[in-house]
Amino acid sequence: MKAHNCSPLDDYIEYPADEMLSRSQSFYQDIKRRHSIRKFSDRPVDRQIIENCIKAAGTAPSGANHQPWHFVAIQDAEIKKQIREQAEAHERGFYSGRAGDEWLHALKPLGTDADKPYLETAPWLIAIFSQKKGGITVEENNTNYYVHESVGIATGFLINALHSSGLATLTHTPKPMSFLNKICQRGENDRAYMLLIAGYPAEDATIPEHARVKKSLEHIATFL
Repeated sequence: MKAHNCSPLDDYIEYPADEMLSRSQSFYQDIKRRHSIRKFSDRPVDRQIIENCIKAAGTAPSGANHQPWHFVAIQDAEIKKQIREQAEAHERGFYSGRAGDEWLHALKPLGTDADKPYLETAPWLIAIFSQKKGGITVEENNTNYYVHESVGIATGFLINALHSSGLATLTHTPKPMSFLNKICQRGENDRAYMLLIAGYPAEDATIPEHARVKKSLEHIATFL
C-alpha cells in the first residue's frame, strides 16, 4: 500500500561511522545512570521542563499514528495527597497477601512496601493513560491499534526525556489503578496505564544493589 500525501525526509542527520559509534557509546553510558529511586526531594521543578518532556513522549511511534495516550501532570498538593491515600490503600491489600508469595518474594530485595511518601514529596506526578478510541485528530473516535505497545513506547520516551533533563524517576503501578480516572477527571475512554514520579533525588536517596544487576548483552540479544 502506497502512503498518500508524503513529504520529504528533510530532518534526518547522518553521522560518520566513527561518530555513530561514539554517540551510541555515550548514550549507553548516560542511560546507565538512570535509576528508579524511592526518596525524592521536594525541590520544585519548572513546569516547562515537564511540558518539554511530555512533548518528547508525544513523538513516539504508535499504531496508525493514533497516539493513544494522555498525560496528566500533577503538582497540586491536595491532588497528590488524594493519590497517595488511594494508592496506599490498594497497596496494603497487595502486600498483605493479594499479590501472592512468589511476587512478594521477587519484590523483597527491592525493599518496597505499602508506604509511598514520595507520592506527596516529589514535585511532579505524571499519570499516563491509554485510550481505546481516538485517531490522528482529537475529534476522531476510531479504534486505536496496538494501544499497549504504543503507550509503552511513549512512556519509555518520557522516562528518557526526564532523565536527560536531569531528573530522577520512579514507575508506579498500584493495582487497581482505576481511582486515577476519577482523581484526574478522565472519562471511560481512558485507562490508567502508569503513574510516573519525577523530581530531584533526596540527599539520602539509595539504589538497591539488586536493582544494579543487569543482564549482559549475550543474555538479552541474539545476532544472526
